[in-house]
Amino acid sequence: MILSELIQAIEPLQVIGKTDVNVHAIQFDSRKVETGDLFVAQAGTAVDGHTFIPSCVEKGASVIVLDNSQYLADTKDGVTYVLVKNSEQALGLLAHQWYGRPSEKLTLVGVTGTNGKTTIATLLYEMVRAMGYKAGLISTVVYYVDGTAYPSTHTTPDALALNALLAQMVEAGCQYAFMEVSSHSIAQERIAGLKFAGAMFTNLTRDHIDYHKTFDNYRDTKKRLFDGLRKEAFAVTNADDKNGLVMTQNTRAKVFTYSTQSMADHRGKILEEGFDGMLLSIDGQEVFVPLVGRFNVSNLLCIYSAALCLGFEKTEVLRILSALKPVNGRFETIHSPKGWTAIIDYAHTPDAVENVICTINEILHNQTLKPSNSQTAKLITVVGCGGNRDKGKRPMMAQIAKRGSQQLILTSDNPRDEEPADILKDMTDGLTEDELRSTLVIEDRAAAIQTACTLAQKGDVILVAGKGHEDYQIIKGVKHHFDDHEIVRKYI
Repeated sequence: MILSELIQAIEPLQVIGKTDVNVHAIQFDSRKVETGDLFVAQAGTAVDGHTFIPSCVEKGASVIVLDNSQYLADTKDGVTYVLVKNSEQALGLLAHQWYGRPSEKLTLVGVTGTNGKTTIATLLYEMVRAMGYKAGLISTVVYYVDGTAYPSTHTTPDALALNALLAQMVEAGCQYAFMEVSSHSIAQERIAGLKFAGAMFTNLTRDHIDYHKTFDNYRDTKKRLFDGLRKEAFAVTNADDKNGLVMTQNTRAKVFTYSTQSMADHRGKILEEGFDGMLLSIDGQEVFVPLVGRFNVSNLLCIYSAALCLGFEKTEVLRILSALKPVNGRFETIHSPKGWTAIIDYAHTPDAVENVICTINEILHNQTLKPSNSQTAKLITVVGCGGNRDKGKRPMMAQIAKRGSQQLILTSDNPRDEEPADILKDMTDGLTEDELRSTLVIEDRAAAIQTACTLAQKGDVILVAGKGHEDYQIIKGVKHHFDDHEIVRKYI
């Protein structure tokens, strides 16, 4: 693409050099730069990309986009330098332009929040496909271009990969695209330039404080998705979360609310519940769904609200909701022939762990649904915390898990570059001496899960929390195959 056409997407502060040059490719990783490429230099969190400008010029880069003017002191002949206000934002805008502005050729809907994003985006994708439309999905678990799956690298990929995916969806004839929008992707401007037909907010609890530093920063970053919506778009928000209306207070979009507790545009409640599903009332209509938990009622209401905003008919939406299956690693049940149940769930924040544990206990203590011997039924929870992430939530998660379980087993999650023993020490710091005496600490996750299975009796429930769909563990920077499902099924 000719540079003059490409930079129509941005507002350069200064251009030094020719704009009639042909750009071969856009790069933000200096290691990938080849002759004729445009390199976008970003400050980054660990390394400043501006320091690689000289090496990129040596490799043959014909265009340098930068936001630090001090690097204009040493320009080279034959290279065009484009100074912008924000390099990260410029990368998103340039990527969108490079791939033919794909979000304008799709009905693109984003979902943000701490918990529930994967379930909502995935089930909306499955719903519109069940209605006969082609659709794409960008999620933590997997990326889909119509029916073709691609491995997921991030909840929201980098700007180039993201726009390339959207362009693939357009080429495949997709009419809809549903994507999880992470707080990192908003902060790093990966979604700059995208045209959203609508956005949804799930909830906000403690997460990623290691990156955002404060909860307010985390909240305000999420809010930017709604601030950027056009007046023709829709915004669906959770009225049960105190941050729900904060998200939409400055949006130009049409706002719709959902709730399980108070007045809202769309309301829902549980009529009956078991480990295999719930009978719900949604806007006065009864519907059975094969998902479990109060948190999933909110997720389903969000999906229902968005589907109506997209123009789908209420009866058809409810019919398809009743047939949707749980997402991989989200409250997945595995039944043992010995009568106990294992639940695999991605819960890795204090709020998510509490929601799942409360749901399990509500079902266990429901007189109309519990098994005959459930007076003695117990919940055995296996949980850990990831390394190189927010340390403040570790004691909180241990406290919540201990409070709601009859047996707690603390173990490793993804230790990454930290020592597993150090992570477990942070978790046990949240427990009293009496609580510690009745808590098992087993560093090896497979052994921890096997121990839980050994302890389980008929009617018991084992919660294996934290990894959900993930089929790996990262230990000292090395990714090893590990799947919670496989460990449970092998034991059975």
